Amino acid sequence: MSSEARPATDLFVLGGGINGCGIARDAAGRGLSVTLAEMGDLAQATSSASTKLFHGGLRYLEFFEFRLVREALEERETLLRAMPHISWPMRFVLPYSPQMRFESDTPTSRLLGLVMPWTRGRRPAWLIRLGLFLYDHLGGRKILPGTTRLDLATDRFGKPLKPGFRRGWEYSDCWVQDSRLVALNARDAAARGATILTRTRVTHVERVGDLWQVTTEGPEGLQTHQARALVNAGGPWVEDVIRNVAHIRSSEGVRLVRGSHIVVPKLYDHDRCYFFQGSDGRIIFAIPYEQDFTLIGTTDMDHQGPPGEARCSDAERDYLCAFASQYFAAPVTPQQVVWTYSGVRPLYNDGAKSATAATRDYVLSLDTRGPPLLNVFGGKITTYRRLAEGALEKLAPFFPQAGQPWTAGVALPGGDFPVDGAPELIARLRAGFPFLTARLAQRLVRTYGTEAFLMLDGAQSLADLGRDFGAGLSETEVNWLIANEFACTAEDILWRRTKLGLHMSDNQIRALEGFVGSR
Repeated sequence: MSSEARPATDLFVLGGGINGCGIARDAAGRGLSVTLAEMGDLAQATSSASTKLFHGGLRYLEFFEFRLVREALEERETLLRAMPHISWPMRFVLPYSPQMRFESDTPTSRLLGLVMPWTRGRRPAWLIRLGLFLYDHLGGRKILPGTTRLDLATDRFGKPLKPGFRRGWEYSDCWVQDSRLVALNARDAAARGATILTRTRVTHVERVGDLWQVTTEGPEGLQTHQARALVNAGGPWVEDVIRNVAHIRSSEGVRLVRGSHIVVPKLYDHDRCYFFQGSDGRIIFAIPYEQDFTLIGTTDMDHQGPPGEARCSDAERDYLCAFASQYFAAPVTPQQVVWTYSGVRPLYNDGAKSATAATRDYVLSLDTRGPPLLNVFGGKITTYRRLAEGALEKLAPFFPQAGQPWTAGVALPGGDFPVDGAPELIARLRAGFPFLTARLAQRLVRTYGTEAFLMLDGAQSLADLGRDFGAGLSETEVNWLIANEFACTAEDILWRRTKLGLHMSDNQIRALEGFVGSR
């Protein structure tokens, strides 16, 4: 145990979610010295509980958030180029029925209700087409295909749906493995010189002269750090850090909004996602998930209580089942649910009257009463890189030696191959390691990209990979995750670095827990 102060770093970042790790990576790449502390595992809270999409936010157009949508649409393709192993294009089917009424309460619907009273209670088809046109053209789309119209009565994508949905549209967004995105940003930050401390809680911060003094408690005991600037990227805990860790009075705060998801066995046999509009004005997605499942979400509910205790309630589960059942021909029932997860979005408290209407835009608040403190409010996973650039821009006056923005299109570890290169990479991996099944080779490339070759280097058979814990998870892969990706527990491996917990039995999970614990 040591409480002796270490040499001062340029930046101390609180929080190992996507915003904290994105800022740490950007800053380290500009030549700044960086320390990041996360009280649990990387992406343990909100950043592993998203809907797993890089998307512009089609519904945000109804709230006139054009800047946010444009920035997010532009980022989709920038991010695709940097991480084609963990992110890839997806096509979304938006069914439409003129008989279904949508009790939407947005600035757009209220305006339409005044100008065209006959539209009250529903989104007309022309309004959806207009929204999709804007979606196609706001963000300078180059890689992703544009919107097309569908006849759901004859198209195979209409088969899983009820007969009443005869018209629809298909548009583009992108999938991303959210918790892997966080881990890879942390890895790249560390490769560029940052110090990443997991399982390390920041217990106290205070300004001492021209520096921040930061007290942490973690595996090494009590530590004291000094930093020239402090970044509070605590996510749902950002307000708690301001008030109870830094003991600063502030009028700024967050609105905690819980988003819950359910996972059920695969509902259909194609690779399209569905975008469903609810009769209450909300929307949900139904997305092919982890090869054997369908992911359905999300809810929007104000969250009460500690952020770490967010759980999908029975009411939210039943709501998502009923919502999806309005569209699918075969009802989705609570008995089908194999897993749920829930995360708390730390939205900037802009005074919106409902959780759905609260802004998803981010706010970067700089406190310069002494050494700088940058508080990060809100944000969405799609704009994390731009948020990091904005954070460094805010801090630039204090670090004139820092380099210029550099992260656009720069590959994350394992992502150094073309956007459309995954099939070829899978074929190369199977050619180099012919003992791999097609399913396992696909999973390894979609998890590790080109680094799958490094992980398997020297193996001539499955036996060379060591113990098989189930679902294709080998001892070699477990050791790689512990050595290279900050994984410390079986939970880290099964539910954040991968989602193999969905595919493994209780006995297999216990065996993995014993193995990791013995290390």
